[in-house]
Amino acid sequence: MVNITYDKSTVKKLLQNFLTKEQIRFIREIYYPVIYRKNLIKLATFYKTDKWNRHWYAQHYQKHFEPLRKKRLNILEIGIGGYSNPNKGGESLRMWKTYFPKSNIYGIDIYEKKKHEEKRIKTFQGSQIDLNFLKEIINEIGQVDIIIDDGSHINDHVIKSFEILFPILSKNGIYVIEDTQTSYWKKFGGSRDDLNSNKTTMGFFKNLCDGLNYAEFSTPDYILKYFDKHIISMHFYHNLIFIYKGENNEGSNIKPKKLAKLISD
Repeated sequence: MVNITYDKSTVKKLLQNFLTKEQIRFIREIYYPVIYRKNLIKLATFYKTDKWNRHWYAQHYQKHFEPLRKKRLNILEIGIGGYSNPNKGGESLRMWKTYFPKSNIYGIDIYEKKKHEEKRIKTFQGSQIDLNFLKEIINEIGQVDIIIDDGSHINDHVIKSFEILFPILSKNGIYVIEDTQTSYWKKFGGSRDDLNSNKTTMGFFKNLCDGLNYAEFSTPDYILKYFDKHIISMHFYHNLIFIYKGENNEGSNIKPKKLAKLISD
């Protein structure tokens, strides 16, 4: 028996010789997501999301989400894309559906996007800062394990959505914020002059970093905030933030009396 191997260019030529363009396109649409179902960079390219080839987020999503790929999760993305056109958008919803084969994918958008619903994908129409709307969604979905904010990118909206949704996120959930470059754009409520302002996305989340170490500076009169107690790690990338939820209760390795003296001296 003779073993014959073909490189990609040879296979491509063979297909072009024996199949029509429509047949090749059909085969690609069926098998490409299967072959590359574990590779978010390939999937982002295939589904034409802006998470790759425009922004460079897929590599970071791959790193953080790979251990979760086969779990049964509820994933909520704010922002479906396509603006007011109901037929456009939904690229990343389909990407997530392929990458997470056992998960349910939900999308929120200010515009109606039901056109993109299919098995394991459901959409909701409403504002990302409407408290009642968001609570109704969570009540319907139940536990949410991953939240991705790719919505309006208006600084005030990003912060308000986080303040509403992070406490509702599952115990060990992940909250992701995309396109944080708007932190520096005046039109979106950002500022390039006051980089530590709590009113900008980057300023708000940078100011939460100290809470990771609250055990090293808190005194009996310090009032613990929810985020102090429930953010266990934060990962900043170019225009992208991952916030991990958990129980931030490690405490200090310094005895209380000595710690109090170190703080006050």
